[in-house]
Amino acid sequence: MGHDAPSASPSLAAHFEPMSLLETLSDAAIFLDASGIIQYANAKAATLLGVEKQELLGKIVWQCAPSLVTITLYQAVHTALYTQTSFQVEYRSPVTQAWLRIHLSRTSQGVALFFAEDANIQRRHDLFRQSTQWYQDLLENLSEHVALLTPEGLLLEVNPRSLTAAGVTREEVIGKPFTQFPLWASTPDIQEQWRVAIGQARKGEDVHFEVEICTHTGQDIVLAITLTAHHDINQQVEYLICVGLDITKRAYVEEELWDLIDAIPHFVWIAQPDGTVIYNNRRLCEYTAMTPQQAQGDGWSTSLHPDDRQHALDVWQAAIRTGTPYEVEHRICNGNTGEYRWFLARGMPLKASQGTILYWAGTCTDIDEQKRSEAALRQSRERVQTLMDSNIIGIIVAEDDIIVEANDTFLRMTGYNRDDLRQRKINWVQMTPPEYVTRTQQGHQELALHQRMTPYEKEYVGKDGSRVPVLVGGVMTRLNPHQAIYFALDNSARKELEQRKDDFLNMASHELKTPLAVIKMRAQLARRHLEKQGHLEVAATLTKVEEPIRQIERLIGDLLDVSKIQAGRLEYTYESIDINALLHETTEIIQQMNPGHAIVMHDAGPFALVGDKNRLEQVFINLLSNATKYSPPGSTVEVACDISAEAVTVSIRDHGIGIPQEQCEKIFERFYRVFDPRQRKVPGLGMGLYIVAEIVRQHGGTIAVESEIGQGSTFRVTLPLHR
Repeated sequence: MGHDAPSASPSLAAHFEPMSLLETLSDAAIFLDASGIIQYANAKAATLLGVEKQELLGKIVWQCAPSLVTITLYQAVHTALYTQTSFQVEYRSPVTQAWLRIHLSRTSQGVALFFAEDANIQRRHDLFRQSTQWYQDLLENLSEHVALLTPEGLLLEVNPRSLTAAGVTREEVIGKPFTQFPLWASTPDIQEQWRVAIGQARKGEDVHFEVEICTHTGQDIVLAITLTAHHDINQQVEYLICVGLDITKRAYVEEELWDLIDAIPHFVWIAQPDGTVIYNNRRLCEYTAMTPQQAQGDGWSTSLHPDDRQHALDVWQAAIRTGTPYEVEHRICNGNTGEYRWFLARGMPLKASQGTILYWAGTCTDIDEQKRSEAALRQSRERVQTLMDSNIIGIIVAEDDIIVEANDTFLRMTGYNRDDLRQRKINWVQMTPPEYVTRTQQGHQELALHQRMTPYEKEYVGKDGSRVPVLVGGVMTRLNPHQAIYFALDNSARKELEQRKDDFLNMASHELKTPLAVIKMRAQLARRHLEKQGHLEVAATLTKVEEPIRQIERLIGDLLDVSKIQAGRLEYTYESIDINALLHETTEIIQQMNPGHAIVMHDAGPFALVGDKNRLEQVFINLLSNATKYSPPGSTVEVACDISAEAVTVSIRDHGIGIPQEQCEKIFERFYRVFDPRQRKVPGLGMGLYIVAEIVRQHGGTIAVESEIGQGSTFRVTLPLHR
């Protein structure tokens, strides 16, 4: 009786039981009345709750479904009851911990619930199967209206129930045409239906149809009419037997069920045995922007993606020929937006007891997100496999100390093989040389805390005992807290190149030092000789030559210091030093060299610490030189000391161009220079701050910088007073 129900096909309506739709849904279906009492539960619901269906009927859902009941469900049911709306909610079962998606629809007596586990958007299928218990209950005690007719349709006998419904006496209707019976005497359509039915029954056919009538008390009822012929001994039609079952309740439920089928979040369709589609629910029609008439027959196929259409039709025809279930994935066009989404279409043949197909019933379930997830997962796996196949980066998976998986690059890098891997003989802790253990432990602590590790340099000991310089990084896996993925880049080539560069710088520095000393000495002798002879102007010119020579000396000294630092051979001579006095001497030197700047020293008074005077002087000269180089002429450079019981902090502040925040940590790296067009005019190789940081570290101190573009920089050196 629903607005889209296939009532236009009497042959189908005779066999079609709408309640079977609920029995065949892949979702669990439960009908509650307004008091929360279960009026109906399909087999899926019984399976979900782990009980027999009969044990659920008539019981309050809150008392017999502990695996479903939560405050979320309780509130959702009450919302559906009081707002008369359909919606869905999701929550996790407190018992099974499975995620559930519940679609709630208001019914005239209460609310209908459709449950589905949603661990991976489970496919919904088997929408239609035969119903037994619920439909049986609906049909009990409904054989109430009986009449006997002549083959011509005159009323011979009628039971009291029919007379009461019509509000007439027996004498008023006996012998009269049954088409004029008061229950439909004023309804021409029903009268015509009776005339056709009587004509068919008179020929020996069994006739089934339904009529909706109004009793004399104003009550609307629906009768399921069965009209059969009674034959005499000569097999001639003697009279007609008319039985009317009051199916008002069932018809009302059917109409409500059709409304529910229209509202459920699936596309539902019904087809005749030959595959002709005769019904599509409202959701399907709204999505495709088709009328029910346009979607019938094979009109539904026009909404399929052109690349999927022929395959879907071929699978459908094969299912019709063999009578086997239909299942295919294809894309359906949203008629309102033009967008295509993936759907899983499934169909089941519903058969009579003798095996003949009565009709096909099926669903289309939106699996677009699942398909996208599968595509993303496939792409992710391909990327991972591409990365694992890399011949540049070694990749390992470790559980605690044991390497459980590795790509060929890592095995080739370290000399191990697949058998070693399978036998779990590769232990990254045992592969770490003693001098790298502390740094490695720090890296793993960072990994445990932040789920990732900042790449650092170390060495691995290969299977043959050789050492492999590597750059190592890592991330924790989300699924296993004891498992991590590490990336190892072979650093041998870079280390070798650095060593060659260091060797070259060391050799070049030594080779340049001797001739430069000779040049400096001869320039000084020539200047003095000219001064004695009175050639003061020429002598003054030679004086200007000595300053570039001193700059080259400092550059060569820095190169030698860098080489010594890399080799671990930079020497220190420790003694007690008055830092305040050292700072005064240093500022005076830099002030004389840079008269265009004002260097202000905030005197902190005498205090001593243990250190290498020459090296610390080198630190402060470098920092003060940088402050003047990167500051505009006429600006001020400030030097201050803060003393505590444990340490002294020397701050050198300029008002120059500043350093970008993201580069402040990098300026202490070897040969690093800030990338800024304004600094290209300032000479330098990026060695000074590297040497400064190393000297401070060797004194047990720290160095840091605070800077803002256009506002200048402040370098802070903190040194312990006692070592």
